[in-house]
Amino acid sequence: MKKSFIKVLSALLVLLVALTGCSFQKDKPSLSNQNAISEAKTLYDLLYYANEELGVTLSAQQESTWMGSDDYEFSYIYERTGKAPAIRGFDYMNDDFDGVNKRAVKWHKAGGFVTICWHCGSDFSGEWKDCMEDEVADWEKILTEGTAEYKAMIKGMDKAAKALKKLCDKNIPVLWRPFHELDGDWFWWGKGGSENFKKLWQIMYDRYTNHWELNNLIWVLGYSHKMEKVKDWYPGDEYCDIIGADTYDMEINSKLYKTMSRVTKAEKPLCLHECGQNPTEENFKKAPWSYFMTWHTEYLTDRNTNEALRELYNSDIVITLDELHKTEP
Repeated sequence: MKKSFIKVLSALLVLLVALTGCSFQKDKPSLSNQNAISEAKTLYDLLYYANEELGVTLSAQQESTWMGSDDYEFSYIYERTGKAPAIRGFDYMNDDFDGVNKRAVKWHKAGGFVTICWHCGSDFSGEWKDCMEDEVADWEKILTEGTAEYKAMIKGMDKAAKALKKLCDKNIPVLWRPFHELDGDWFWWGKGGSENFKKLWQIMYDRYTNHWELNNLIWVLGYSHKMEKVKDWYPGDEYCDIIGADTYDMEINSKLYKTMSRVTKAEKPLCLHECGQNPTEENFKKAPWSYFMTWHTEYLTDRNTNEALRELYNSDIVITLDELHKTEP
């Protein structure tokens, strides 16, 4: 199966043509944004078929920028496996829009795919601790068009939109993962409950899609590990493209996958958008995520042995950066 997948990618990911001989049992889903660029559509098809038909998963790694090198995690993986992940994770926290975009363009040019999250406070600035410490004083005001609070929120949201527009202008598809761990009660966007969260998500989706025309975005709805009333937090099929979850405990991995598969009846790829200890091949048989992303620094280095990394990154079911554009002899 992996050889078939590599053929797809080396043929510019033209899946319907390259996958001759495969029998697809389901109609593939379309992106929520009907004006999506072809690069985003192709990446979305790839992730769907990886999950549903090919039995493979794409590797991903979240970067850090404070360990002496922007490539700290990627050098660590390469030195132990001879491989690099297919997807690189970025974060717009601390308003690092220019830095993230520069590194994202570089990764895209190297042939990889890009996913971006955004740790920020309720004023859309700051970092992780601001996500945790901030709370919205009045959800009704912030979600009501025309109020001063709403206008301030839109102004904050637009900071990332301007940055994402620059990537869109370069036809770089982005797995956009805002307001992650949405059903947790630790980040400000989850503290207000499910109804307020859904409205917040829908406002951003509408603003980015219809006002900013960010047609390069693939919207990743990122749940936590809690698995409680997940349908209550779902903003609607028309507002997201991929359903994800995260866990740093592989003991609940398969249960988490099954829970996410029941969020909606719509066919959408499922991803493990954060983990510490990586899944194994055996884990993937029970939870066939379309991609998995390891968190940065000690989550990668302290929770995964060299042997486990080498085995995973050289597995037949894991797609790495070098395999995205490999041509077979």
